[in-house]
Amino acid sequence: MNNVIEVLNLRKEYKNFLLDNISFSVPGGFVCGFIGENGAGKTTTLKLILGMVRKAGGSIKLFGKTADDVSLKEDIGVLFEQPYYQEDWTPIDVEKSMRLFYKKWSNKAFHQHLERFSLDPKQKYKTMSRGMKMKLGMAVTLAHDAKLLLLDEPTSGLDPVGREEMLEILRDYMVEEDRTIFFSTHITSDLEKIADYITYIQNGKILYSGLMDELIEKYCLVKGGTGDLPKSKRKQVIGLREYPGGFDGMIEIKDIAGFPGNVITEMVSLDDIMVRMSKEVEV
Repeated sequence: MNNVIEVLNLRKEYKNFLLDNISFSVPGGFVCGFIGENGAGKTTTLKLILGMVRKAGGSIKLFGKTADDVSLKEDIGVLFEQPYYQEDWTPIDVEKSMRLFYKKWSNKAFHQHLERFSLDPKQKYKTMSRGMKMKLGMAVTLAHDAKLLLLDEPTSGLDPVGREEMLEILRDYMVEEDRTIFFSTHITSDLEKIADYITYIQNGKILYSGLMDELIEKYCLVKGGTGDLPKSKRKQVIGLREYPGGFDGMIEIKDIAGFPGNVITEMVSLDDIMVRMSKEVEV
């Protein structure tokens, strides 16, 4: 399995934030979600991958080449949380501008996507809803046959119908072979519908990078009444919450032995993992 993205010991320091020598890879042909709280380092990492900010250390490879190789730009589609086009531009104006940057730009594909997304080619950008703006950005991204999509919060701010439409677009994109998606989000329920791999960043550090199912299967929720939490297990419970009637938290499944028989265990979601990990940091 070839890695489309390889990040090794990547470092970037700001006044109040440190991207702390992170390393991860994204295998080709899969959807990889990039999760973490707001401010965890997701957008900074994407900007470093794209060369939009200068790294302080480490290396980045895309398709086996150094990320600053100009030839790579043809094969990468980029969509940030807020596409930026001139307010008075229409999709036709956007096309006239963007097609100059890509040898493989397809006018036919662009207009097919406009039609699919129900976008008026003559509507001004400033009058579009957030969902329409994201769809226009996706139409641009898909119009030059990119092999890798780098997306920053593509479903953020959309209503449930808009989010499902965006996920369907991504599913259709992945039908063809040799395509890869790496997208950041804090809406983990979207990832559970589409992602194969997960990279989890917290406070500028990578906590996990691998198969999504393996991350979810590593943990379970545990709940019990007063007196059901043995002292020997206290440090193993992640994001422990105690209240007058008992306790709850998350624990690695390998550590579940040793609780009383009446303690309840439940499967975790990505949301559960992020919330409990966040509480652990707060403590």
